[in-house]
Amino acid sequence: MMYIADEKRYEQISYRRCGKSGIRLPEISLGLWHNFGGVDTFENYRAILRTAFDKGVTHFDLANNYGPPPGSAEENFGLLMKKDFAAYRDELIISSKAGYLMWPGPYGEWGSRKYIIASCDQSLKRMGLDYVDIFYSHRPDPDTPMEETMGALDTLVRQGKALYVGLSNYDADQTKEALAILKQLGTPCLIHQPKYSMLVRDPENGLLDVLGENGVGCIPFSPLAQGILTNKYLHGIPEDSRAGKSTGFLQKDQVTTDTISKVKALHEIAEKRGQSLAQMAIAWLLKDQRVTTVLIGASRVEQLLDSLKAVDNKHFDASELEGIEGILG
Repeated sequence: MMYIADEKRYEQISYRRCGKSGIRLPEISLGLWHNFGGVDTFENYRAILRTAFDKGVTHFDLANNYGPPPGSAEENFGLLMKKDFAAYRDELIISSKAGYLMWPGPYGEWGSRKYIIASCDQSLKRMGLDYVDIFYSHRPDPDTPMEETMGALDTLVRQGKALYVGLSNYDADQTKEALAILKQLGTPCLIHQPKYSMLVRDPENGLLDVLGENGVGCIPFSPLAQGILTNKYLHGIPEDSRAGKSTGFLQKDQVTTDTISKVKALHEIAEKRGQSLAQMAIAWLLKDQRVTTVLIGASRVEQLLDSLKAVDNKHFDASELEGIEGILG
């Protein structure tokens, strides 16, 4: 059956200006890091994407290596663009990235001009797109001059393959250097995607200040710390969880007794706020106006809908913030 988007989709969520740009993004964006690959179920991820757009989520975030296998998330997204979203292309912000290992040999990862431009070309082909709205350098390259990586991003914009550029996983100093180069080239950075959650607070060590001062948006990924900031780990490590399987990015030794006791205490505050722990964790990131949107994942529609409810209560009073800081230490 042909997909027709909900007419009231833009009444469902608020949008925030991305830094000093003309772009506004939904307060929650959908990442296709997991659950959209070749090993996943087509009708399930199709339902997730349709529901997200029906709820006003206009930003879908990908990368060349998302899957598994690498590249399959972009291929699947391309299929759905053709089947469901072709008529809505101009209502969407679609992003991709290059930086991690994608193909064998010396030109298949990091930040060389060769890799960045070839990778963008491959991503566009997989997704069946003429351009992406945002193209990111996925991680800084210690062996390639910053001028080369940023110059490649600038070239993609000048070639019409990307409208904007972004950075991901760059620390405060690296970001400052990259922003200065991009500004000089005439392609200012739109957005930065750092790992940021209640349990991983590195961006507070200067990065958020750099972004705020330079008018660059911020889109935290892993806001639920790979699922730790959900009700799943309140009673230890379930066997069917990511940590239980220890097959992905979350290993069993990361879920310590201390972490679980923090999660339990945070859960109590969330309950008093009338939220799930996951909803509070997302809302907590949105309390900072330098954060444009929070990037969530979803393995099923119900999970997506639960996360979207985070925007219903974004206000924290002083005692709640104090309580949270006391727990996080």
